[in-house]
Amino acid sequence: MTPRQGLGEYTSYAFIADAMLGRLARWMRFLGFDTLYFRDIKDSRLIRIAREQDRIILTRDTRLVQIKGLNNYLLIKSDNVLDQLIEVINTFKISQIKPLSRCVACNGILKKITNKQKIKDSVPEFIFLNIHDFLECPDCGKIYWEGSHPRKFKEKLDKIIKEL
Repeated sequence: MTPRQGLGEYTSYAFIADAMLGRLARWMRFLGFDTLYFRDIKDSRLIRIAREQDRIILTRDTRLVQIKGLNNYLLIKSDNVLDQLIEVINTFKISQIKPLSRCVACNGILKKITNKQKIKDSVPEFIFLNIHDFLECPDCGKIYWEGSHPRKFKEKLDKIIKEL
């Protein structure tokens, strides 16, 4: 399991989550980790993508990890998504996160919107009037902004990381 250059100046890993870990995949993306996820994916395709793209498989499937020659995986033990995130962070000794750098829907890399008028009809009026910085996924078109929820979650996770 080798790290690769990720967003910004920190080293990251690339992951692929199995069908049982959709919520974890979304949170991994929210935190800036390159994480593929397909709701309906066969084990053979999951393994093939992981090998072809040098990705670490995140799974809860004990049968999957018994496949001969499979060594680039993390068997997730917890049912709780926050605990699952902590398992990943502990295992790979992750010390930096980049929230709101990847699309939680499709894993695309978010780009800053330079012309706010472009998205006026795509976000609620209150948000448009009170938020100044927006991000857009060039792959699926989803619009993002930093509200209190991402900030509070990041603070909570930063605290957990410092305690590790």
